Amino acid sequence: MSKRKEDRQQQILRELAETPTLRIGDMARTHGVSTETIRRDLDELTRRGVLNRTYGGAVRAMNSEPTVTERHQLFTEERERIARDAVHCMREGKIFMIGSGATTVHVARRMASELRDITVITHAFGVATVLSMNPTIRVIVAPGEYCATEGAMTGAQTLLFLSQFTADYTLLGASGIAADGPSEALIDSGTVYRAMIQRAAKSIVVADHSKFDLTYPYHYAGWSGISRLITDQPLPDHLATVLGREKVVVARGHAAPEQQ
Repeated sequence: MSKRKEDRQQQILRELAETPTLRIGDMARTHGVSTETIRRDLDELTRRGVLNRTYGGAVRAMNSEPTVTERHQLFTEERERIARDAVHCMREGKIFMIGSGATTVHVARRMASELRDITVITHAFGVATVLSMNPTIRVIVAPGEYCATEGAMTGAQTLLFLSQFTADYTLLGASGIAADGPSEALIDSGTVYRAMIQRAAKSIVVADHSKFDLTYPYHYAGWSGISRLITDQPLPDHLATVLGREKVVVARGHAAPEQQ
């Protein structure tokens, strides 16, 4: 039996407090209502400013961005597929800059298992930790002010340090993927991402579908400055049109082949 709307919406908010991202299909099954009913609930809650709609679900309101530790628990299979494709398309690179975030850590872990004799410059401790498992990878960590929620260094020292290097590839995550470019909820991290893009020959953004059609405070690049977007689901038509016009390569991560 369907719950009354007020009770259902309060329960959605309680669930969102525990799990930073929810999917429409899952919510419909949990609450015994149609997906259209859930969409109407999410639209109303978005207008009230207590959550944000995403492509296929909802996330916490912008002023409550989940920590990197919380984000590591979300979309792990999707991020593994993204990581597989990201490493494949960067194999010819020798010097990399990698930004903070849960998805970039997934990519870094796969880099550590598949690549050799590369140099990685990062401001993120999680990225540095997984890369350090491969003794052939040289890891350079930028100095700066430590941001505990992101597990990364930011600030003027970080930006100055990055300006001394160049890279074949910059690999970045994003809080939001919108028509005007990728954006970041944490402004200090966004300024680091912008600096990394300026120092790399090619820039790749990795983001799962929950980021589609979200815009956060710091717009760190336009699509003209991004070489490739790697995600896990097809882009909405309007985003696909914009990225196509800007000649951004859009790739979807694929599952690993089954073992015979």
